[in-house]
Amino acid sequence: MTKIYAIYGASGCGRSLMPVAREHLTRLGIQSRIYFIDDRLTEVTELNGHPAVNYHMFKALPYTNKFVLIAIANSQIREKIAHRLENDGVHLWSVQANNTIIMDHVDMAEGAALSPFVTITSNIKIGKCFHANLYSYVEHDCVIGDYVTFAPSVKCNGNIHIEDHAYIGTGAVIKQGTPDKPLVIGKGAIVGMGAVVTKSVPPGVTVVGNPARILEKR
Repeated sequence: MTKIYAIYGASGCGRSLMPVAREHLTRLGIQSRIYFIDDRLTEVTELNGHPAVNYHMFKALPYTNKFVLIAIANSQIREKIAHRLENDGVHLWSVQANNTIIMDHVDMAEGAALSPFVTITSNIKIGKCFHANLYSYVEHDCVIGDYVTFAPSVKCNGNIHIEDHAYIGTGAVIKQGTPDKPLVIGKGAIVGMGAVVTKSVPPGVTVVGNPARILEKR
């Protein structure tokens, strides 16, 4: 075999994405072992029925093409790992559950992790290493940057722009923008669990509540 696959991260995020990765390969008719990569390891072990190694061990495996899904919740770490993989000639790997729905004219960069019951509708552009957890959706005419994370059940309605490294918490609802004035979630912003976002969010702030307001630091 010339190809090998791995999930980078063996915590809860990685372990929950491993079944998605398995069914993704099965759907494509690819028979291959999938490794966990955990840099805390010093020797080969087993986790949930899969071999687990550190990155140096994985890199040394005798395969021509290596594909890695980064299952790290922290988007800054996700970016650092992505750069390391690219510098080492390791491919970013995108996976999606069998019941993920992707509709028309969706441009999605490599490295995406789409969990079960995720829906991506039409005319949408998504950047690198996007994480969309269970039951989240992205509606029409949205633009999502690199290393954006959706926790479970995020409702991202139409004409929304989400900039790099934004984090959208569980159950958050983002109001639909308009074609001439999209609602914007700024770079590195955090939308709290259950927040209802009715207007644009500046970069780097945290918003909470209904309607969502900036959480002031004390």
